[in-house]
Amino acid sequence: MKLGNADAIFKDNGGAAVGSMPSEVPARVGHIVSVSGAQAVAILEQTATPAGNPSTVRVEIGATMTIPTPHATVIGLVSAVSVPMPEAAAGQNDIGLIELNLAGEIVVDQKTSRLTFHRGVSSLPSIGDGVCLADQQALALVYSQPDSATIEVGTLYQNPSVPARLLVDDLFGKHFLIVGTTGCGKSSALTCILQSLMPDYRQARVVVLDVHDEYAAAFGDRAETIDPSSLTLPFWLLNFEELTAAFASSDEHRDAEVEILSDAVLWAKRRYSESSVGRIRRTIEGQAITVDTPVPFRLADLVSYIDEQLGRLDRTLNTLSYKRLKSRVETLVCDARYSFMFGSLMIEDTMTDVLGRLFRVPVDGKPITVLNLSAVPAEIMDVVISVVSRLAFDLASWSDARLPILIVGEEAHRYAPADAGHKFMPTRHALARIAKEGRKYGVSLGLITQRPSELDPTIMSQCSTVIAMRLSTERDQSVVRANTHEGALDFLDFLPLLGDREAIVLGQGVVIPTRIRFRDLQKQKIAETRHAAFSRAWKHTEISKDALGEIVRRWRSPARLKI
Repeated sequence: MKLGNADAIFKDNGGAAVGSMPSEVPARVGHIVSVSGAQAVAILEQTATPAGNPSTVRVEIGATMTIPTPHATVIGLVSAVSVPMPEAAAGQNDIGLIELNLAGEIVVDQKTSRLTFHRGVSSLPSIGDGVCLADQQALALVYSQPDSATIEVGTLYQNPSVPARLLVDDLFGKHFLIVGTTGCGKSSALTCILQSLMPDYRQARVVVLDVHDEYAAAFGDRAETIDPSSLTLPFWLLNFEELTAAFASSDEHRDAEVEILSDAVLWAKRRYSESSVGRIRRTIEGQAITVDTPVPFRLADLVSYIDEQLGRLDRTLNTLSYKRLKSRVETLVCDARYSFMFGSLMIEDTMTDVLGRLFRVPVDGKPITVLNLSAVPAEIMDVVISVVSRLAFDLASWSDARLPILIVGEEAHRYAPADAGHKFMPTRHALARIAKEGRKYGVSLGLITQRPSELDPTIMSQCSTVIAMRLSTERDQSVVRANTHEGALDFLDFLPLLGDREAIVLGQGVVIPTRIRFRDLQKQKIAETRHAAFSRAWKHTEISKDALGEIVRRWRSPARLKI
């Protein structure tokens, strides 16, 4: 019989009907002896087995308990079990205590007369109230949330027959964070979440920033895969902060180079607008052009401006900043590795085409964009991520929130570190802007990291859902605790004990704090992680001189693609 069937009446300890519940009353395992705020303590009761021997039901940390009260059924999560005074004499019965975090309650909806679960407890348990192990029907009522949009990603750890579901709007609309040590299954968890999203949400728009080339095969023909050989991201789409990160140095000459670059960019944009015709000219006319206006310009004009200024300078003045800036621009233009951004010979207004491909407008059956950044030079990767993140925010805001976009960042601590000076400033600003303001415009973040202690705390604090997988270091565990607003933080004490594909989910994306196991994906659909198998490679793998030559050829190829 399903929960919510009005024919089944659950009775509290006094026999009064409190609402529609399963016809079989769950087994009682204890009774309340203490209630303090959101915590309660119960004594574990002993029952008689058919053989006449006393026994107790096995109660584990993380188990879900039900506590019937006169007006509701309170849901509690076991946070600790103990025997405070173990008897030394053999044969004596120890008193077991169960510590509970009160998470919510099951009540009868006045409009539908059906049972519903919600967070918060208005009918607190009292001394003597019975404590029962939640059965499958109660678990299904608490975790299924039939009236909310959810996706199924696995099963509950405590009961594999009950599916684990995440709330779509709260998970994706309010930012989420996946943390865990190397090899615990973070990439597989993300793949599982996004694969669960695709069948019912065909108009989704997800951009995966793939820094290790792990997701190209995970989504098949449902994803648009872009790598440096097919990526077009014109340099003129960069705002001035991003241009500064790409062109200016980070030493004592930085301020002088930034001032020169500002004048040069503004001059180049105005010159291009004056020489433009047709659609571009009509778009620019009547606008006040600034260094941040996303309009085309030529790098040749920028270099010409620097040369002109060099010709006017007195030899006694310092010309080093001009020469270094010019050299940096020319180096980026000539280096084939940067051709996706600086190598175009024709300057055209392709902004609509670039946005359409990156953010799937229209979707055309491919709701996910996998942006393969593994071959992008490290010194420019943060600029690329900054541009994509900023464009996502601007597109969502200028579309009046009609195009919700999710930006998923692997290895987030690499390009949004806690403290890296000027180097990652544009990326941190772009991601922090989404974290703080993105919700009202329909743009959200999903960040994955193995080192939460090294991630920008401002960005991390805005993630309303934390999917915590195995974490071994105390520093990382402490950071997760400090940035998790949840009443069941005791669960995080067990992060070092989690197995592969297991996670503790806290925050807005789940009904209550939950320990789950992500489903086992098919091998061809799992994110591909390149961990070297030393035992196999050192026994059987032989690299010939010709094979080494092929590796060198790929190394020297223009985009250094891993083909």
